[in-house]
This record gives sequence, C-alpha cells and structure tokens, in this order.
Amino acid sequence: MKNILNWPSLMLVLILALVISGCNTGGDSSSGSGGSGDNTSEAKGTIEQIKERGKLIAGVKYDTKLFGLKDPASGEVEGFDIDIAKALAKQILGDETKVELKEVTSKTRIPLLQNGDIDIIIATMTITDERKEQVDFSDVYFEAGQSLLVKNDSDITGLESLGGVKVLAVKGSTSAQNIREKAPDAEVLEFDNYQDAFTALKAGKGEALTTDNIILIGMQQTDNNYKLVGGNFTSEPYGMAIRKGDSAFVSEVNSLLKSLQDSGDYDTLHEKWLGAKPE
Repeated sequence: MKNILNWPSLMLVLILALVISGCNTGGDSSSGSGGSGDNTSEAKGTIEQIKERGKLIAGVKYDTKLFGLKDPASGEVEGFDIDIAKALAKQILGDETKVELKEVTSKTRIPLLQNGDIDIIIATMTITDERKEQVDFSDVYFEAGQSLLVKNDSDITGLESLGGVKVLAVKGSTSAQNIREKAPDAEVLEFDNYQDAFTALKAGKGEALTTDNIILIGMQQTDNNYKLVGGNFTSEPYGMAIRKGDSAFVSEVNSLLKSLQDSGDYDTLHEKWLGAKPE
C-alpha cells in the first residue's frame, strides 16, 4: 500500500491540473469580459447609438447670439445651429424634439465629442487641417470670416491698428491663433466663452474683441455702442464635427445638408436668423 502513493508523480499531476485550469479560466475571462463588451459598444456607429437611445445629443453654444444662445428667463436655447440640430434629429428619429442640447465651448467641444458625451458638435466650428486630425467634418454649412469689434469712438480701423493693443478672444478658437499671426504686436487675452469676452470688452479690459464676423454681429445687436471694423481678414468655413472614422454618420449629416439646400429650408433658416438669404 505504501508504494501506491508516489509523491513526485502526484505533485506533477497536480501542477498540470492547475496549469490547465488556469488556461481555461483565462480563456473564459477573455471571451466574456467587460472589455469585450465595451469594444462591441465602441464599434457601434453613432447613428445606431442615437436610435437605441431615442435622442440625439448635440454639443452647441449657449453664448452665441444668432447661432446658439440660452435665454436666461425661459431656459430655451435658440439659434441657427440649434435649428440644424433639430433638423438632424428629425431626419434620424422622425421627431425634431428628440434632441438634447449640451453646452460646449471652443475649448471643451472636441474632448466632449471624443469622450462620447455628445454625438456631434454643431457650434460655429471652423474646419481646419489641425482639427481634422482629431475629428471628421461634415460639408461646410456656413461661411464666416474673422473680424474686429470695437467701441464706436475707437481709433482702431483694422489689423494695422493693433500694435500694443489688448485684443480679447476665446480659448480654443482659431481667432486667437489668427490674431497672433496677423497682428503679432497685439496683446491677446483669452476667455472661456464669448459672453465673458464681451463683458471684458465692455469693462475696458481690452480695446478690441476678435472672432467670426457673424458672432460679432450678434454681440453688436445686443449693444449698439459697438461696431465691426477691418472687414473679414480670414475665411472661416463652419462644419459639424463627428467622431473620427464614423463615415456613416458623416454621410448622414451631409445628406441632411443637401436635403435642406434642395428643399429651400436652408435659405429659410438663414433668413430667419441672419436677416437675409445666403448670397
């Protein structure tokens, strides 16, 4: 009986059993892990996620009159970009009210898109080569140009007048970069959003505010003590931003733009918010 228990052999069997068990456990863990489920979720296109959720989540501005401005009294957000977001919700879900508007700024919009907090950016966003490395863009849906906003009695007439001048801009915008390149002797002060920048201009913290002309026109409409000067010194083609690689959603958004153009609804929206049909 004593010879039946061969301890070296028994130990070898136990070790082999543990190895085999470990391999099987590892395989099961890999095939059924949360990571695999997450990858499946990530593989879903934005359109599919929108339909499963039952609403479109659009990143829009809350501080940009004419394009996206929140009324503090009613809490409603209105503007050209807002109506584009509603039209997209109607195309995908059949109901323009099935849209959640989430506030973004020039600084936060790309991170929010990349993190999956929003489905699309519709927020006066200029298409640039640098941004194309981070997101995909729709076709151009609005053509703007950078300009300057100053007090009516200001001596500033354009870029040539900005030497030693404090110019206000918004963080994360192309405007701040452009003004540094085109007026290198100006002192650029950056703010989180357009409301803060305009408040700073009215408080005398700077002598000019720079961004896209149509945004400045919106500011001017709220306070006629200011004027635009210098004309448009850049081209700012706006596009809607989509997560990198989601070509199906890009096509969906572009089909919306074509539909709006073909039906005349784009001209109607342009006239509604900007006072005239596009030239």
